[in-house]
Amino acid sequence: MQTPSDKVVTPLRRLAIHSTTTCSAEATAYGKCILATYVDVRKDTCKREFEKFGQCLRQAMKRKW
Repeated sequence: MQTPSDKVVTPLRRLAIHSTTTCSAEATAYGKCILATYVDVRKDTCKREFEKFGQCLRQAMKRKW
């Protein structure tokens, strides 16, 4: 049996859901970029992938940060 608190979706839970389902392609691309360059990390190496992932999350969350 569900309690009323089971139906409440916190912002953090919504972010987790969207980052693993709605934005999975963008998250995968960013993760692959980080994985490919983690030995020689430089500023803005994966900036484009990170921006696409962030844009997807903002769109999915329907809130401007």
